[in-house]
Amino acid sequence: MKKHLTILTGASRGMGLAMAEQLCRPDQQLLCISRASSDALDKLAQQHGTELWQWQADLAQPIAVANQLSQWLMQVDPAHLSSATLINNAGVIGHLGPIEEASLDSLSQGLTVNLQAPVLLSAVFLKHTRAWAVPRKLLHISSGLGRRPMAASTLYCAGKAGLDHFARSLALDEALHANPAKVVSLAPGVIDTDMQTELRSAAGAGFPDQSMFVQMKTSGALTSPAKAAQQVLAYLQRPDFGSNPVADVRDI
Repeated sequence: MKKHLTILTGASRGMGLAMAEQLCRPDQQLLCISRASSDALDKLAQQHGTELWQWQADLAQPIAVANQLSQWLMQVDPAHLSSATLINNAGVIGHLGPIEEASLDSLSQGLTVNLQAPVLLSAVFLKHTRAWAVPRKLLHISSGLGRRPMAASTLYCAGKAGLDHFARSLALDEALHANPAKVVSLAPGVIDTDMQTELRSAAGAGFPDQSMFVQMKTSGALTSPAKAAQQVLAYLQRPDFGSNPVADVRDI
């Protein structure tokens, strides 16, 4: 049986872990790249007959991770695959507040994880799958904050906006090829994850929108990681995937 190859970053918690769990199926080959691995995910993969690899890697060092992925993809035989997908899911909220109050290291790390790492991994993925005669997809997990600004979150907004425009431009490049990869930068909705906890816990004086995030939690407006993962994976399978390179799971 041919397998669907999925490469997923940020699979150790939140929506990323939920996606990894839902991708544990007999027809899947799953490579997870995260700062931590999961014994429970290993067991789930074994139960469902999924070929699973878990790499413990820091995407704040994206060149090393991209080189490792490059070497790994050179060993993959596409004759055994029915599709290949890269999901750039890993992200960090980074510094909340005026950027002059942040360390240069923290600013650099936020931009690296949220933008540089997806760009490098995408380049490696496209290079090594270009000649593969299977459908290929690139899915970047973006945010509504890449499309509307918010005070005290300059770093996160900039990274996600860059990811959106990267998808737009990359889709144009791919359209020039005979077997183009379909590219989407997707906003997954507002999810009840550790990132939301960070936003609710931020100092109110330096983060004027804190009360909005508290209200979303208390009113039950947040989507569970499992539900969000289901919606993202369903969007990935839509027949019109790639027709709009910047999209939202709530798009009809």
